[in-house]
Amino acid sequence: MNSQKLSPRFLMLTGLIIVAAIVRLLPHPPNFAPIAAMALFGGAYFNKKVFAFAIPLAALFLTDLFLGFHNTMWAVYLSFIVIVGLGMVMLQKKSALRVVLASVSASVLFFIVTNFAFWATDTLYPTTAAGLAACFTAAIPFFHNTLIGDLFFTGVMFGVFELAKAKFPELVRVKV
Repeated sequence: MNSQKLSPRFLMLTGLIIVAAIVRLLPHPPNFAPIAAMALFGGAYFNKKVFAFAIPLAALFLTDLFLGFHNTMWAVYLSFIVIVGLGMVMLQKKSALRVVLASVSASVLFFIVTNFAFWATDTLYPTTAAGLAACFTAAIPFFHNTLIGDLFFTGVMFGVFELAKAKFPELVRVKV
C-alpha cells in the first residue's frame, strides 16, 4: 500500500470495522455485539497481518474507552486476537458455510476463554471443577445472544463487503 494514498479497499475495510465498532456504543441486548465479526472480518480481508490485527483492535479499544473496562478485559482481548487469527486461517477461501463455521467457532471460543478467565480470577465461584462447571452453566443464557449477534454481524459485514466488491472492482484488485 502506498503510504501517500490509501486504497479504496483499505478505506472500505477500515470503514466497515469503524461502523461495527460504533454499533457497540448503541443500545443493544447483552452480548449482541459485533466484536467477533470485527475480528473475523479483519483477519479474513486485510492481506497485511499488521492491519488485520491493528485496525480491529484499535476500534475495540477506542469503544472500550467509552464502555469501560473490567478485570477480565485481558481475556476479551486475547479472544479477539485469536479470532483475528481464526479469520485468517478459516477464511482464506470464503464461502457462506466457512463464514458461518468461523462465526460459530468465534462464539464458542469467546465463551470458553472469557468465562474461564472469570472463573479463574473472580471469587464468585470456587476454583474447583464444580465451580468451573457452575460458572459455565451460569453463562449459558448469555451465549444465545453472543451466537446470534456474531452470526448476524458477521453476515452483515461480509455480505456488505462482498456486495460492494461485485459493484466496485477496485475493491477486488488492490491488496492491503
